[in-house]
Amino acid sequence: MTKQAGYEVSSGGRSGTWAPLKILPFRAFWFAALGSNIGTWINGVSSAWVMTDLSPSPVMVSLVQAATSLPMVLFALAAGALTDIVDRRRYLLFTQIWMAAAATMLTILAAIEQIDIWNLLILTFALGIGASLATPALNVTAPELVPRSMLPEAVALSSLSMNLSRSLGPAIAGVLLAQIGPWAAYGLNALSFIGMIVVLWRWKREPEERSLPPERFFQALRAGVRYAHVASPFRAVLIRTTAFILFAASGWALLPLIARVELAGGPGTYGLLLSFVGLGAVGAILFLPRLHELLSRDHLVLGASLVYAATIIALATLRNEAALCGAMIVSGAAWVGVLWSLQVAAQTAVPAWVRGRALSLYIMVFSGGMALGSLVWGWVAASTTVPAALLLSSGGIMVAALAVRNFSLGPREIPDLAPSYHWLHPPTVEESDLRRGPVLVTVEYEIALGQRKAFLEAIRPLGAMRRRDGAFAWGIFEDLDKPGRYIEFFQQDSWLDHLRQHARVTREDQRVQENVNRFHTGNEAPRVSHFIAGAPAASTDSTAATGT
Repeated sequence: MTKQAGYEVSSGGRSGTWAPLKILPFRAFWFAALGSNIGTWINGVSSAWVMTDLSPSPVMVSLVQAATSLPMVLFALAAGALTDIVDRRRYLLFTQIWMAAAATMLTILAAIEQIDIWNLLILTFALGIGASLATPALNVTAPELVPRSMLPEAVALSSLSMNLSRSLGPAIAGVLLAQIGPWAAYGLNALSFIGMIVVLWRWKREPEERSLPPERFFQALRAGVRYAHVASPFRAVLIRTTAFILFAASGWALLPLIARVELAGGPGTYGLLLSFVGLGAVGAILFLPRLHELLSRDHLVLGASLVYAATIIALATLRNEAALCGAMIVSGAAWVGVLWSLQVAAQTAVPAWVRGRALSLYIMVFSGGMALGSLVWGWVAASTTVPAALLLSSGGIMVAALAVRNFSLGPREIPDLAPSYHWLHPPTVEESDLRRGPVLVTVEYEIALGQRKAFLEAIRPLGAMRRRDGAFAWGIFEDLDKPGRYIEFFQQDSWLDHLRQHARVTREDQRVQENVNRFHTGNEAPRVSHFIAGAPAASTDSTAATGT
C-alpha cells in the first residue's frame, strides 16, 4: 500500500473510476478545472456564434477555431519545456491571470458593442496562447497527484471534466446569448478562472529534489523532440492523432453553419447540439476504463474513429433536429473514445522527466490538426457546400484510421517508467568539468558464438533507449581477432548529459538491459569504460595526469 495526499491506495490493481477524487489535491484541481472548462466552452460557443453575425463566410467562421488551435502549434512545445524546468505553480498562476485578462477585454468590448472580426480573432488568439502555455503543465499534474495505478482513471476523470463542461457550457452560452448578450457569456468565462487561481495559490507543491542543474531551455526542447522521435509507442500516438484530427476537425469547424444555415436555427440550436455531444462523451467516459479491460487501445481508437466518421455523415445528411441530437450523442461518445485512448497512451508512454515536453508535442499535433483541418474544411465548404465538405472528411477519417492501424499504442498494462537507479555510479569529475565533452561510454560483452544473432536482436532496443535518453550516437561492434567479443558504445554531448542519463533509466529499461546481459558469458559483469574529450578545466601537472 502507498499513501497519496493522505489517502491510502493499493499500488497494484484498479481502484474504480471515482477513486482519484478521494485524493484532496486532485479533487481540488478537478473541480477548478471543471469551472474553467465550462467558461472556456461558453467563450468558444459565443465567439463562433458572434462570428456568424459578423460574417457568414465558412472561412471566417472556421478562423475562430483556427485562432484557438494555432497557438497550441506555435507555443505548446516551448510550454512543455518550461513545464519540466521551471516552478510549475508560479508558471500556472501566470497563465491563468493572462487568460482572465484576455477574457475581461472581450467582455468590455462586447459590452460597449465595439467587437469586430479582428479584435475577436486577436483576443481569441490571446486566449489560445494562455491555454497553450497552461495545458502541458495542467496535463502533467494528474500523474503527480495520483498513484501510477490510478492514472487511467485520473485521465478519464479529466476527460469527464472536459465533457461535462462541453454539455453545460454550450447550453449556458445559448441562454446567455439569446437572453442577455455576448458580454455576459464572456464575463462568465473571465470569472471562471478565479477557482483555478485560488487552487494554485493554495497548492503546497513539494519542490523537486534536483541533484543536477536543470536543462537549459533549448536543450530541453531538443531532448523532448528526440524522445518523441525515438520512443515508438509515443511516436505512434502522434501519428494516429494526426491521422484522426485532420479530418475529424470538420465537424467542429462547420457545426455553427449546420445550426444556423442548414437547420435555420439560433444560438440555442448550436448550444443544444454541442450539449448532446457532451452528454455522449460523459456517458462514454464512465465506461471507457472498464471497456479498456476488454479491448486494447489500438482497437478502441480504430472502432471509435469509424463510428465518428459515421456521425459526420449523419451531420451532413440529417435535417431533423431530434435525429441530429441523437447522432451528436454518438458523436460525443466516439470522439472521447478516440481521445481518451490516445491521452492514456501518451501519459503512460513517457517518464516523468520528459512528460511535459512529450504531452506538449501531443497537444501541438492535436491542435495543429484542428487548426489546419478547420481551415481546409472551411475552404472546401466555401468552394462546394457544407454537406459536401462533411462527407469528404468522413471518408478521410475512415481511410486514415485503417491506414495507421498498425502503429501500436503499446501494451494494455501500464509500463513501469519510474527511475531504476540500477547503473553503478560513474567516475567523479570536478564540478567545473561537468559540461566537458563529448563523452564516450563503452560496454564490453563476451557472447557465445551460437548466441551472437540472438544477442544482436536483444541489444537493438537498448540502443534505442540510449538515444532516447540523450545519446547522439550508438553502435555495436565485434572484435575480428576474437569473435564473440562485442563493444557497445554510445556518446553524449557532455558529462552532465551522461549524469542525466543515469537518472533517466527506468525499470522497463532495466528489464531490457537484464535480457541483454544474460547473453554475457564472462565471469564478471560487462565492463563499462568512460572517456571524455578535451582538456580538464582545472590544470594538473604531468605526474598527476599519468598517475606516476
